[in-house]
Amino acid sequence: MKTALVTGSSSGIGKAICSELKSNGYEVHGISRTNGEIICDLKDTKALQLKIKEFLKTTDVDLLVNCAGVGIFTPHEELKLEQIETLIDVNLKAPIILTNLCLRSLKKTKGHIINVSSIEATRHSKFSALYTATKSGLRDFSLALFEELRKAEVRVTNINPDMTQTAFFDELSFEPSKKQNAHLRPEDIAKTVLHVMQSPFVVTDITVRAQKFEIIRKK
Repeated sequence: MKTALVTGSSSGIGKAICSELKSNGYEVHGISRTNGEIICDLKDTKALQLKIKEFLKTTDVDLLVNCAGVGIFTPHEELKLEQIETLIDVNLKAPIILTNLCLRSLKKTKGHIINVSSIEATRHSKFSALYTATKSGLRDFSLALFEELRKAEVRVTNINPDMTQTAFFDELSFEPSKKQNAHLRPEDIAKTVLHVMQSPFVVTDITVRAQKFEIIRKK
């Protein structure tokens, strides 16, 4: 049985990916702050390093999915230092560290790294400078890492989901429309993960979008 590590496993896209992987025969170890097989706050670099190193002593990883993410969309001068650090730590720093820790194991298994970035990594939107910077960084990290790992036969895929109906928007001032074909579901991204895993070729970068675009401004 192959083994997968998935961040952000407690809800939304990460939870859907875990479910999809389990349905396809994977032993899944979720990484989450509140529940999962590995309990860890991704902002706590030292704890993350200790727990993953301990995990890797007895287990090889076939698939690493960096899915956890947070978003804040506001004028840049209104951001607090803590918010800036949180977005960088969760969206960019944690995936880079996890990849660093798991890479020897992934080379051994000729495994697959899948990073869930964002549609914002492909465009430039108002009030999204920090979020876009972190997600663009993750996307470019993925694309450059693929070039590094081609000879080692480790696959690297970056996925750019458009607006997906999850708790991501609970604390934001907007959310995707609930109209048909105007939003993605977590299961759609999970199916995309399975698609790129099963492809005979390496899908290095893929953007998933709803047919329609419509957002709702919250009162």
